[in-house]
Amino acid sequence: MSGKSFAFRIFIVALILRLIPIILARGLGIGLDDMFQYDMLARSIVSGNGYRWYAQKDLNQLAPYVDFDLSTVKEYDPIRGIPTSFRAPLYPTFLALVYFFSGTGFSRFFAARLAQAVFFGAPLAPLTYWVAKKLFSPLRVGEGRGIRSERAARISAWIVACYPMLLIYPLGLGTENPFFILLLISFFFLLKSTQQPIPVNYLLSGFFLGLTALTRSVILPFVGLAVVWALFFIKQKRGAILIALAFALTIVPWVIRNSLLHHKLTGIETSLGYNLYLGYHPQGNGSFVFGPSLDLLTILDDAERDRIGTEKAIQFIKAQPETFIPLAINRLGFFFGLEKRVLMYFYSNNLIGYIPRPLLLTISTILLLPFVIISISAAFGLAYLRWRPEHILLILLFIGYILPHVFILSEDRFHLALVPYIAILAAQVWVNGFAPLRVRWYEPWQGKLIVSLVIFTAFLLTVNWGFELIRDADKISQLLGPSGNQTHFPY
Repeated sequence: MSGKSFAFRIFIVALILRLIPIILARGLGIGLDDMFQYDMLARSIVSGNGYRWYAQKDLNQLAPYVDFDLSTVKEYDPIRGIPTSFRAPLYPTFLALVYFFSGTGFSRFFAARLAQAVFFGAPLAPLTYWVAKKLFSPLRVGEGRGIRSERAARISAWIVACYPMLLIYPLGLGTENPFFILLLISFFFLLKSTQQPIPVNYLLSGFFLGLTALTRSVILPFVGLAVVWALFFIKQKRGAILIALAFALTIVPWVIRNSLLHHKLTGIETSLGYNLYLGYHPQGNGSFVFGPSLDLLTILDDAERDRIGTEKAIQFIKAQPETFIPLAINRLGFFFGLEKRVLMYFYSNNLIGYIPRPLLLTISTILLLPFVIISISAAFGLAYLRWRPEHILLILLFIGYILPHVFILSEDRFHLALVPYIAILAAQVWVNGFAPLRVRWYEPWQGKLIVSLVIFTAFLLTVNWGFELIRDADKISQLLGPSGNQTHFPY
C-alpha cells in the first residue's frame, strides 16, 4: 500500500470512529462555560453583530449562576451584547461558518460536531503519518531502515486514529479541536523546510503558526523558538524572516482590532490575567478550581478583568513566594496527569446516567490506559532523538508548549495537543525495540546522561500517576459507589 493510499484509508477509519459517538450523542447540548462562550460569539458573528457576547438573553440564562456587573461596561447594548477580546477569534469564526449553513437552532451543535470530525479530528491521523515520516526519515538508504520507518509512521497514525480521548473530543465545542490540527500542520511545514528550504514552506509555516495562535495564544513561545530554530539550527536567515513575517501578517489585523477596542496595545486575547489569577489563587493548586473561577467572571470589561487578574496574581505570589515552585511542580504533574477529569465531571453530574461498576471500570481503563502506555514508551523513545534539526524542533515544541502551562495554569487535557508527537516517539520504540538505548549507553558520557534522563522521565511519570490516584482516591471511591452519578463534582 502506497503512502497516499494508507493516508486516505487511515483518514476514513479515523472519521468513522469519530462519527460513532457524534451520532450516538445527536441530542447532546453543551454543558461547560467555555462552550457557552464560544457558542455566544459564533451566534453573534453569524447574526451580523460582530465579535460580541453576553447579550441580554444570554445574561438571563446565566443569571442563576453568575451575578454580572454591568457597571463595568460603559455602553451596554442588550440586543447585540458587548465587544470582547477575551477569547481568540478563529474557533468562534469557524463555528459561525457552520451556523451560517446549519442555522442557529439546536441542530447547530450536531452540525458543529460533524464539521469538527471531518475537518479537525480525522485529518490528525494521516497528518501524524506524514510528520512521522519526515521526523524519522532514515539518514542512510537501506531496505530494512525504510521498512521500519514506514511501519513506525503507520503505527503512530493508528494510535492517533484510535486514541479514545481524541475520538470523543469533537463532541465538545472547544478550541482544542482546531488547535491540534493547526499545530500539527505548522510543525509539518517547519519539518518540510529542512528538506525543501524554499520560500513557500517558510511562508506556510508562519501562516499556520499564526492561525494556531489565533486559536490558542499559548503557542506564542513556540513561535519564537521556531524562528530561532530556523535562524540558528538550519541556518536560514531568510527563512526565519519569512516565518516571522507570515506569522505577523496573520495575527496583526486582530491585534489592531483589540488595541483599538481597548485604546492600548493588546494581544490576541485578554485571558492571561484570568488564568494567572486561577493559577496562583491561595485556594487553588495550580489547576482549574471552580470557586475562584467565578470571581472575575462578573467583570464584563475584558481589559479591566485582565488587569485585576494580573495584579491579584502578583499579590498572591508576593504574599506566598514559597508556593511558586511547588505550584509549578503541581502544574507539570497535572499536565501529564491521567485523562480522567472530563469523565469524572460528566459522570458525577448524571449527564450520562448510572453505569454499573464493572462497566465503569472498563470504560475508565479504556480512556486512561492509552496515555500511560504511549507516554511511557515515548519516554524511552526520547533516546532516538539525535542532534538533527528535525529532532531539535520537536524538543523545542515540547519546551515551548509545556512551560507556559507550568507557570500559568494546567490541566490534563492540555497534553492532548502533544499526543501525535508522543505517538510518533512511542511507535519508534515499538518497531525498533530498546537497542538504541544500549547504543546510547556505550557512547561517551552524553549518551549515558541521555539514557539516565530517559529512565528518570519514565519513573517520574509513573510516580506522578501514583500520587494522582492517591490524591483522588476519595473521589474515585464515591464515583464507583451506587450514587456515583449523583456526586456532582465541579469541573
